[in-house]
Amino acid sequence: MLAQQESGALAAPLAEVKAYLRIAHDDEDAVLAGLLRGASALCEQFVGQWLIARDARETVAGGGRWQRLSARPVLAVSQVRAVEADGTSAALPVEAYAIDIDAAGDGWVRSTRPGDGRVLAVDYRAGMAAEMNGLPEALRQGIIRLAADHYLARGSEDAAPPPW
Repeated sequence: MLAQQESGALAAPLAEVKAYLRIAHDDEDAVLAGLLRGASALCEQFVGQWLIARDARETVAGGGRWQRLSARPVLAVSQVRAVEADGTSAALPVEAYAIDIDAAGDGWVRSTRPGDGRVLAVDYRAGMAAEMNGLPEALRQGIIRLAADHYLARGSEDAAPPPW
């Protein structure tokens, strides 16, 4: 199970969406920020990667086989804990587990203790960029365009299909 911290950072600046839509006032800022968050989430689902880096905690099987972490690209694994049947957990020493981050950004973890069937709770950080300016320009532009299209189509029964 994956639990993630909301990034809080927008994948594109609000000012760029407002400029794209030629909006000069601040009355729609909350709506536009929500549409940017939604467009960013859709982009993440489409590309299969988190855009802005954030922290995650995921539980995986601890039976000794390599387990792939759900979020990618993984930047770092900060802690691995063993979760007991009663829900309590304790940090594992470094020699009790192995981690790997491959060239594609997939994070992998496994217990190095044979027969250890406990669940592992893995704390890690994943994302393509630390902040919006680190994202590829094509993704940023796509997010802006999608947010703008959603803004223009709100409340419309005959909204145009997505631009792709």
